Amino acid sequence: MGKATGFMDYERQTANERDPLTRIQDWKEYSAPFSDEVAKTQGARCMDCGTPFCHIGMDIEGVTSGCPVYNLIPEWNDLVYKGKWKEALERLLKTNNFPEFTGRVCPAPCEGSCTVAINDPAVTIKNIEQKIIDKGFEEGWIQPRVPSFKTDKSVAIIGSGPAGLAAADQLNRAGHHVTVYERADRAGGLLTYGIPNMKLDKDVVERRVQLLRDEGVTFVLNTEVGKDISAAEIKDQFDSVILCTGAQKHRDLPIEGREGKGVRFAMDYLTRSTEHLLDNSVQVEAELDASGKDVIIIGGGDTGADCIATALRQGAKSIVQFGKHPQLPIKRSEENLWPAYPQVYSLEYAHKEAKKKFGEDIREYTIQTKKFVNDENGKLKELHTIQMKKTRDENGLFVFEEIPGTEKVWPAQLVLIAIGFEGAEQPVLEAFNVKTERNRVKAAYSDFRTNVEHVFAAGDARRGQSLIVWAINEGREVAHHVDTYLMGETALPSVANM
Repeated sequence: MGKATGFMDYERQTANERDPLTRIQDWKEYSAPFSDEVAKTQGARCMDCGTPFCHIGMDIEGVTSGCPVYNLIPEWNDLVYKGKWKEALERLLKTNNFPEFTGRVCPAPCEGSCTVAINDPAVTIKNIEQKIIDKGFEEGWIQPRVPSFKTDKSVAIIGSGPAGLAAADQLNRAGHHVTVYERADRAGGLLTYGIPNMKLDKDVVERRVQLLRDEGVTFVLNTEVGKDISAAEIKDQFDSVILCTGAQKHRDLPIEGREGKGVRFAMDYLTRSTEHLLDNSVQVEAELDASGKDVIIIGGGDTGADCIATALRQGAKSIVQFGKHPQLPIKRSEENLWPAYPQVYSLEYAHKEAKKKFGEDIREYTIQTKKFVNDENGKLKELHTIQMKKTRDENGLFVFEEIPGTEKVWPAQLVLIAIGFEGAEQPVLEAFNVKTERNRVKAAYSDFRTNVEHVFAAGDARRGQSLIVWAINEGREVAHHVDTYLMGETALPSVANM
């Protein structure tokens, strides 16, 4: 695939990022897509490996390795190298409903398992993927694909995140009447309100939602199931229901002072900030405005990084991000061998911006928050921490021990808790009487059926907090099974028959 010696002839190149100090002055996407020529050169680096591990799509040591939607990566890399853009787009869309999302925000586990990455920098798969789909829209190749026939079956999908959208897209193609219910005022779920605009422009999300509308999918917004419409009504009106409500039950930090004004969940902060960006009439409450404040983000993941980027654009006085684990090594450790996802030190877009702004990496490692301290008016004024040591116990399990003498007091007027999610919110699930396990809908990946007749579940609501690309995988898979349930057979693809 690509040029036979491409991985030796050309160096890895990533998309051009705008200057960090310039881009924090606006909310536009922080990087620009490849030019045609750069994409061709990077596609040439894809080697003719015997087994393309880039699309194995499996968990290794609890972390995703390879592409979960099993993108035909070597094939479209080769087509890009040869300048066959339309053919590359066709191959990409065979497996991925929304490359414009994954090409921007996926952490690219495919690159971690790229065969070139054994000894050299991986092929820039993610940037090539984005280039293909963006070119498809630019050239007008992507047009509404209205089904040529309609069945008499109807499907309700609760939740319009990537899993719900993927299921809707697939089932609409199968000819069913699909209605998506969303409690927010815009479709997209966390694609719209959970990911900042500079990472995923909301026009990109709305463009796809409008395309789905043009193809026949109905969206019912500002409608909360169990409040604005009952679960019983939905079950009566539709032949099948798919729960794609996500995993938005926040994991809290119940320590002293947690009730203080200024200690908030990261996702609430990101949501309100995006709501204001999209509609100036929506005011961000003073407590959630980072302007002029000392901001601390507790949690070292992507959500925390998005909070950093947002706080920078709001004009925060200072920003620190706390992480539980030690700083990752520069190179793979002996325990983190290819093709597992590379657990190595890196600067995400937000960390690059913060480093330029404040002159240093703002992350603190192996640190634990002990308590929040509030003033006489109940407003947060500081938090107390202690450093930790990560070791193995006699059973070989990792444990954290406090290091005496490392206590520290940090000034803070806004703390954002970004330590993940415990599972799906329960009201909708309770309304449908579906069984849950560890705050997730109990439904096997083999058929996605819940304990309630004709009710299915997919995405984070079923598997727990995960990647967008896994949500798309689940949306495609549940559509395959729902179509089979409704019609007795299906032509929709599945992992099992790829």
